[in-house]
Amino acid sequence: VQLWLTRISYFILSAYFDTGNFKYLYFTIVMYLYALIISVNVLLIVVICMNRSLHEPMYMFLCSLFVNELYGSTGLFPFLLVQILSDIHTVSVSWCYMEIFCVYSYGCVEYLNLAIMSYDRYLSICYPLQYNTLMTSNKALILIIIIWLFPILAIVVLISLSASLQLCGNIINKVYCGNYAIVKLACADTKVNNVYGLIYTVISVIIPLVLILYTYMRILKVCFSGSKQTRQKAVSTCTPHLASLLNFSFGCCFQILQSRFDMSSVPSMLDILLSLYFLTCQPFFTPVLYGLKMSKIRIICKHLLCGKVQVNQHICAVKN
Repeated sequence: VQLWLTRISYFILSAYFDTGNFKYLYFTIVMYLYALIISVNVLLIVVICMNRSLHEPMYMFLCSLFVNELYGSTGLFPFLLVQILSDIHTVSVSWCYMEIFCVYSYGCVEYLNLAIMSYDRYLSICYPLQYNTLMTSNKALILIIIIWLFPILAIVVLISLSASLQLCGNIINKVYCGNYAIVKLACADTKVNNVYGLIYTVISVIIPLVLILYTYMRILKVCFSGSKQTRQKAVSTCTPHLASLLNFSFGCCFQILQSRFDMSSVPSMLDILLSLYFLTCQPFFTPVLYGLKMSKIRIICKHLLCGKVQVNQHICAVKN
């Protein structure tokens, strides 16, 4: 076994299958999706950063969310594009752990960011008069730093535990690297990894989910007992957040089920799509949803786009 361990320098991603010339079609689709994700997220980040009227805690949290969408998609899409065109689907051990770091930290930051946003909406709706005191820009900045620093430290420990395992194989039945997929290859006891994985899941998923459920229970209570204006404010600000949360939660559920259970009876293409759902749909779905539903962002984006159109029309008129 020790001789075999010294030879492991790469992992084989066995979920890929021969698609023939269709691989160029898949490559084009994924490339365009990645370009769209970059475009919409960068646009909204620039809109929030360049407009002083949007320098409020809610939009600061939104900006953090959009940055995370860019981070998560960049941790997957370039790797995915290379693998689609490749005939040999392998990845070095170091790059595999780097991808695990990006994907897992993205997921943790996403959940924590959504939890903080639900708390922010709770303060705004339930304590409107005290909101500016309870949630200042400095407090929002501190919370953003915390939700980015904690996942980094937690994932470093998670990867360190996995990297210390003795492995008896190098075949991962996924299209990208996953921590639990590597743990299942271990020859030695993985009790420590499983316990830490459970603790990590509770802190990064369960606790934020409990906070989200609590805040929305309080928001609903205020809405039912409050005025029509309060209900309208709650619906307008909470709808995109809830939709984003549900979409990401479904994607994470698919990912967890695939990691823990045998998916051999599921068609290969469906299995791949489900495993990629939370890393492909969420980074595109979230900015589009907020860009359409948040009136301030929508108005500024319209002004930017209309301004460009008017400038182009003016240039064409001058040339003619």
